[in-house]
Amino acid sequence: MKKTNYSYIGISLVILVFGIWAVPKIVNKFKKSDLVTIGKAPQFSLTDQNGKTITNKDYAGKVYVVEFFYTTCPSICPIMTDNMTKLQDKFYGNPNFGVASFSINPEYDTPQILKDYAKEHNITIPNWHLLTGNQDTIYDIANKGFGIYAGENDTIPGGFQHNGLFALIDQDGNIRSRKDDNGNPMIYYDGTEDSGVQMIKEDIQQLLNK
Repeated sequence: MKKTNYSYIGISLVILVFGIWAVPKIVNKFKKSDLVTIGKAPQFSLTDQNGKTITNKDYAGKVYVVEFFYTTCPSICPIMTDNMTKLQDKFYGNPNFGVASFSINPEYDTPQILKDYAKEHNITIPNWHLLTGNQDTIYDIANKGFGIYAGENDTIPGGFQHNGLFALIDQDGNIRSRKDDNGNPMIYYDGTEDSGVQMIKEDIQQLLNK
């Protein structure tokens, strides 16, 4: 009769249990790489929906998301606003989270227009500033500062053209991003797609946990 090697079986079970426990941890470790630093966010000084002057200093020590939009946009802006409110709801009550929404049609988007827009879209957290000011200044912030295109275009509905991208800024004012599948920085997140919103949501949490 063949003798059973219980020591071997015991060791095998330990290895099996450890393997089951360890594999998810290994997978999670490599699922999201450390966020890379793209560069410094540009400086700005603009007026928000409450008529208050807002600068980078108002976001010091906070993790915040930047977008470029306008209130009469007939295409991607409503989608972006809805997705941004999902981030608002996720981090609601956290004083270290904020949003900066730059209007690319500031001549129309006065503080009062922006305040009405905020009310209509349930924008309620105090660190979500809808910003208006000089159009050339805002275009410089978008095109030169962030490299996110914004401009006038009479050939498309609404008369303005811009990208539906979200920029993630850390507590030190750095633009941050995760890497794509090829190991290259994504730089910005697609604010019009659920996948982009989910990724930036995870990366905001990662920064807030630091």
